[in-house]
Amino acid sequence: MTDIATLHKVYAVNTLIPILRIFDEAMARGFYLNYLGAAETFSHRFDPDAPLYLGVQLHGADLHLSEHFGDATPGSSIRLRIEDLPRYHAQLIKATYPNANPSITEQPWGLDMPISDPFGNRIIFCQY
Repeated sequence: MTDIATLHKVYAVNTLIPILRIFDEAMARGFYLNYLGAAETFSHRFDPDAPLYLGVQLHGADLHLSEHFGDATPGSSIRLRIEDLPRYHAQLIKATYPNANPSITEQPWGLDMPISDPFGNRIIFCQY
């Protein structure tokens, strides 16, 4: 019988990649790429009329954005830890995205800056 410590070494999870539901490619690209500063890593459709499955990297974290029904639940929340949250906040304020006005909140565990995307998903940038 294999012990649990051995299984953890064999099946170690290196990276967690959240999938967020999106409904409109132009809005997703405007928010994630133009406003938040993410970089596109891949884009996939099974055919020209099929839903988009888009990979982005934001502050070293991979995110997958999907128009596919059933891939993710709209209104999800994720936390992304970043190094200099006040500096990133200042950068976002200068970008003047029309539907976001992020602010930093001091929490017992550190700093939080929640931002909702155009699809109701919430990204909580944090520093602790």
